[in-house]
This record gives sequence, C-alpha cells and structure tokens, in this order.
Amino acid sequence: MTQGLWELNMKKSVDSLALFDGYSRREWLRIGGLSCAGLSLSQLLRPTSLATDVDALTTSFGRAKSCILIFLTGGPSQHETFDPKPEAPREIRGEFKSIATSVPGIHFSELLPKTAKLAQHLAVIRSMHTDVHSHATSGYWMLTGFEHASKGESEPPGPNDWPSMASAIGMMKPSKRSPFSSVVLPEPIVNNPNNPWPGQDGGFMGHAWNPYLFKCDPSAERFEIEGLNGTGGIAEARVTDRLSLLRQIDWHFARRTRSEAVASADRVQQRAFDVLQSATTRNAFELEKEPAAIRDTYGRHKFGQSVLLARRLVEAGVRLVQVNWPREPGDSNSGNPLWDTHSANANRLRTVLCPKFDQTIPALISDLQARGMLQETLVVMIGEFGRTPKINANGGRDHWGHCFSVALAGGGIRGGQVIGSSDRDGGYPVDRPLRPSDLSATLFHLMGIDPNGTFNDRMARPRPLTLQGVPIRELAT
Repeated sequence: MTQGLWELNMKKSVDSLALFDGYSRREWLRIGGLSCAGLSLSQLLRPTSLATDVDALTTSFGRAKSCILIFLTGGPSQHETFDPKPEAPREIRGEFKSIATSVPGIHFSELLPKTAKLAQHLAVIRSMHTDVHSHATSGYWMLTGFEHASKGESEPPGPNDWPSMASAIGMMKPSKRSPFSSVVLPEPIVNNPNNPWPGQDGGFMGHAWNPYLFKCDPSAERFEIEGLNGTGGIAEARVTDRLSLLRQIDWHFARRTRSEAVASADRVQQRAFDVLQSATTRNAFELEKEPAAIRDTYGRHKFGQSVLLARRLVEAGVRLVQVNWPREPGDSNSGNPLWDTHSANANRLRTVLCPKFDQTIPALISDLQARGMLQETLVVMIGEFGRTPKINANGGRDHWGHCFSVALAGGGIRGGQVIGSSDRDGGYPVDRPLRPSDLSATLFHLMGIDPNGTFNDRMARPRPLTLQGVPIRELAT
C-alpha cells in the first residue's frame, strides 16, 4: 500500500470515530505514522482494559451473559406503545386502540401486534420517570444511571461525566471470547451533527473505558466496517512480524512521550491484531453469510440490520451491544425526527416507527429463543423519556419526563408482567415509581455485577457503580 493511500484510509477511520476519539486527526496520524499494516484498524478500536480488580467487582448472581441495549432515540410515546389509555379522552388516548397481548390482562397499542404476541417474554415498566424534559440530560440519566447536574437541552459531553452503562459493563465484565467487550452502533446519539449527548462514553474514567463505536449502515448492499476487512493480503506470519517490530519502535517512542494517547497505543494495536487474527470476530460482521430469510425477518432497514448485527456480535462473545435508533436522511430538519414526534405523531408512528420496531424486536426475541440464547441474553428497550399525555396543536406529542415505559426481555428475568402503573392520562406514576438509577442497578445485578460495588477512578478514589439505585425486585429474582 502506498503511503498516500494508507494516509487516506487512516483519515477515513479517524473521521468515523470523531465522537469517542478525543484526539485530533493529526495526533492520531502522528502516533500511527510508523505503521503501515493493521493500524487503520487500530484507529477504529479503543482500549478496553484498565488495571481494575474485576473479581472484587463481580459476583455470581447474574444470569445474563450478555446484553443488547436498544435505545429508541427521541423518546417514544408510551400511549402508542406499551401503555395505551383507551378510557382517556381522545386528545389523550389518540386515534389508536389497545389490543390484548399473549398475557391475559396486559394490553399494548394496536400498532405493536407482533410484539403483543410475545408479551410472555416481556417485562414492561410503566412508571419510569426522570422529571427532565430535555433529550440530552434526561438521556444522560438513562444511559448512565446518574442524574446530570443540568436539565439543559444541549449539554455537551464533559470530563466530569459518569461512564455510561455500556462502558461500565464492558469494563466490569470484559469478554473472554471476543476482543470486544462493549460496542455501540450504528451511530452515536446527537441532537444535531455538532451536539453529541453526554453519557455515551467513559466519562471521567477516560478513553480506556469508551465503548467501541462502529459507525455503519448494515442495511447497505455492500456492508463493510472500515478496517475490519483483513490485512490487505499480508500473510499472518508477516502481520506478526510487523506487530513485533511496531512494539519495539513504540517502546522507544513512548519513552519520550507520556500522553494518554501514546500510553494506550500499544493496547490499541494489540487489540487490532487480535481482531484480524480472530475468525469468529471477523465473521460476526459478515452479514451476507446470514440466511436471507433471517435478514428479511429482522427488516432490511438500518435499524433491523443493526439489531441483527448486535445478535451476531453477542453470539461471537461481545458482552454488551448498544443499538441506537438511527436517523434517516433529512430528519434533522423535520418536525418529528427519530421518535421525537412533535408533529404528525399518529402518522409517523403508523407508517415508520412502530412497523420497524414491531418487525425487528419480535424477530430478535424469537431468534434468540430459537438459538437457545434468550435466557442468557438480556434485551433492554429504553428511550430518554416519553411524550406528553395531551396531543398538541400540530398533532404531535412533546417531551415528557414525568412518566414513560421501558421494556426488558430475556437474561433470566420473569416475563409476562407489568411493573408499576401510570395515572389515567399516562402522565404520572401512581404505583411503583422508578428512576433510571433503579434500572441501571438492575442491569448490573442481572449481568452479575454488584450494584452496590465501587470502582477506582484514575486518581485511585472509590466511585459507586450506582447512587441510590436498587435492583427492581420483580426483575432481579
């Protein structure tokens, strides 16, 4: 590969990781400039280990071996999904009916008929609340389990942010079968292209705790994650030789430069070569090997294929995969992007959002069950908040953090139940009010991590995994 072509490929890899990188393109190119093989992959990957006493932070009670976290970006309406209000006035209940599920006495919105047939696998919480109506900071609480100091809408990521649950689980329970422990795909969560949310990375723990971000479109005809397409024909023996040489060069380089980027460079490079030499890991990304019927069942759209990729990654040993509901072209300028249905709520849910969700989620649950993976794979479906009980003048529902629904399946939980309840209008909890900290404590518990435990920050100070969160007893049994 010529130097010019290598630098072009390196530039593309660095650009794709701008959110989680933290370093400028020039810094990465300078650090990586001594290697011409495998290092574009190094730029794609993050280091995933610190000197942490994992054994002291884990216990044996978790039944879930892995987790697929589905984040429904924008805030789904509780009324048109898991908490319909058929007895409320039309301006509250909307135009859709409720339907019976496979569990007597539990009803979902008629927009989720396939999901309703699998309700025996689901535990639905109808009383989650943050009381925060901004995407970024309510989302921060849902993603980390810690309340943000601000309730502002466009709070940027900061050095004092708590690590995300994806970060913490990846670090507390590192994978023993895959070079990856925690993965986020197909894109980061942003308010607009220039405003990523806080709470998506390692926070004050630094880059070593960041999940791996794969910006990708698994629904593309020629799907490929840049840097994971082998070594350009280089024999494995030559790859190993180059790794040895690269380590020797980096040892001399690191003696003269003490930045965090250089200190972690060797771990990044080692992880890159681990992936290149791991057939199981590489194969997980080869969606074309999946039977066409399975791909069709998940849905040939970006969300569906992203969830299918998550299943393949979990099957290959990844501990946690977070799938963010992806943006569509041009939706940043619309009145109802993602699940943020400020206008035309009913039409958006009927034609786009619920059909995709109701295709993909039942496909995932059924697929995991057929493969014998459901009892060991925790599936969590959350958004940053819900929607207002009353439909606005534009036919939409606005931000509402006072009460909303989340759903879980698999991972040893008891399905076929509803936890908590909202009032007649779906606006406030009336029974079993729960906070995001309770949800994060539950996830840690189910994954075999003591939610009352601590981890040491980079100054060797103990930090709590959760703060005032208690595992939800109906789930954590």
